[in-house]
Amino acid sequence: MQRRNLMKAAALAATLGMVAGAGHAQDAEKKVIGVSIPSATHGFMGGLNWHAQDTIARLGKAYPNLEFVLATAGDAAKQVNDIEDMMATRNIDGLVVLPFESEPLTAPVKAVKEAGKFVTVVDRGLSEEGIEDLYVAGDNTAFGRVAGEYFKTHLPAGSKIVVLRGIPTTLDNERVEAFQKALGSDVEILDMQHGNWNRDDAFTVMQDYLSKYPKIDAVWAADDDMAIGVMEAIAAANRTDEMWVIGGAGMKEIVKRIMDGDKQLPVNVTYPPALISSAIEMTALRFVSNAPVTGRFIIGSQLITPENAAQFYYPDSPF
Repeated sequence: MQRRNLMKAAALAATLGMVAGAGHAQDAEKKVIGVSIPSATHGFMGGLNWHAQDTIARLGKAYPNLEFVLATAGDAAKQVNDIEDMMATRNIDGLVVLPFESEPLTAPVKAVKEAGKFVTVVDRGLSEEGIEDLYVAGDNTAFGRVAGEYFKTHLPAGSKIVVLRGIPTTLDNERVEAFQKALGSDVEILDMQHGNWNRDDAFTVMQDYLSKYPKIDAVWAADDDMAIGVMEAIAAANRTDEMWVIGGAGMKEIVKRIMDGDKQLPVNVTYPPALISSAIEMTALRFVSNAPVTGRFIIGSQLITPENAAQFYYPDSPF
């Protein structure tokens, strides 16, 4: 329901922008918007890529004076090159960027802003505050807090857990800090390592955890792709009955298992990949209407349980 409402809201915003700025959109000179995102290296990012392409195709038809340049990158260095190329060869007027990593992308994005371009940062923030005109993201503090509260409520004092972190970003820091604060001190975190939101990396990290710790009561995988890698490692070690796992983002395969009452996956926490649609739509409004689109747009996180999982299950979704 959250994703559906998000897309409806974005579509409504675009419609209002078309009405408010119809004459302006038809008469104005062409504007170029660069969209720089990580490539579809895992499920969530695959869904995000799908939504980005769909939104660009739709807005390209709605606003003939807008041109979009989409680039995907498998690492931070490639993304830096993509952005520099957009500036040098396409002279973009605006940039929508989801940083592969915060630190390496901060200076290049700041250079775009200093050149007088409109900058929208999505999801993974930059390492320096105040650069972007618009920030669009899920509620990362809530994402960590909701998970931490579940662990605290459903584990007895003295329980032991392990945590898998994502790629080093401000987003990951916000999630982990909120999780630890909500968890409190009655449950022990044995270890925290970066699984990089990658299934294979998570498998390797979980193998290490399983070899080092004879007692693990639960795992915060903090991402559904990582959760799958974690569960594969647990199954290979024949320890499935010992611990449960919580991922995040609402992958359809995970949500279906929650619907079916899988005890290894009791709940999940939402973080919709369609947030890229909101970012691109709002950036487009900057150039075709007088609608105010600066500031922060934060999408809330909800707990997916067996009781409400059907509301979050989209079998035809790419994620």
